[in-house]
Amino acid sequence: MGLIYRPGTLEDSQTVFTLFEETLFDFSSRTGVQADDTAGDPQAWDKRRPLFEHLARTAEHFWIAERDGVPIGYARSILRDGTRELTEFFVLPGQQSGGVGGELLSRAFPKTGARYRTVIATLDERALYRYMKMGMYGRFPFKYFFRKAEKVDLKTDLKIEPLQLELYMQDINRIDQELIHYTREGLHRWIMTSRDGFIYKRKGEIVGYGYVGSSSGPFALLDENDFPAVLAHAESLMAEREADFGVQTPLINTKAIRYFIERKYQIDSFSAIFMSNVRFGKFENYMCFSPEFFM
Repeated sequence: MGLIYRPGTLEDSQTVFTLFEETLFDFSSRTGVQADDTAGDPQAWDKRRPLFEHLARTAEHFWIAERDGVPIGYARSILRDGTRELTEFFVLPGQQSGGVGGELLSRAFPKTGARYRTVIATLDERALYRYMKMGMYGRFPFKYFFRKAEKVDLKTDLKIEPLQLELYMQDINRIDQELIHYTREGLHRWIMTSRDGFIYKRKGEIVGYGYVGSSSGPFALLDENDFPAVLAHAESLMAEREADFGVQTPLINTKAIRYFIERKYQIDSFSAIFMSNVRFGKFENYMCFSPEFFM
């Protein structure tokens, strides 16, 4: 049967999750950095299933490589408002030669048909080299900041209200367009199924939004000076649940990082880097979805 490439489907979700886990385990072993927070968890698939099924349902391109009928790698991308994001690219150890990765990328992450092309990449040198050959360049790194949540009292003139998407979708689109230069209504609707959404108002005008839960983000604020107040609200909410609070943060978001330093947050050892074909957006005003499959 040899090597073939076939389109992936929703029914392949657990199969590609297994590839994802095996590949990240190899990366963690080689680098000494824990890259997968569900590694070894017997409930890992149950926890990741909603995300992987969402990625399958919303994929623009989804390709699986099989050798002699056995899946050995896959790549997947989404297209939102002219922006194509490579959400996943994984090839099993021992199969990462012979052009498998290049063929998967050419199918799942084409250069044409999108205004912006992005990927949140690990620091694996082989993958980075592939992305750079495709015209993708590093813009800024990400780190995950976290701590046991505590109630934080911080004065602010922001009014914080639960997010009602049907009422505020136009405002969310306006903020996304200004800060990340594309809209993504479907993603917001999906995130609301598992996280508490909030809007932030000043003098009656919506100036940001955020999502809080066992995994938090994204957060987007028109004024970056509002991050301490927004993060204090989110941390206090998680403190009521006696849980940890953490956010995947671009290291150019200085206001958020100052809050984390003052509050003595820990920094996860895993690092990622945002890559794109061209510079765009105001990501110093942004904190991304966690886990970092997409912005």
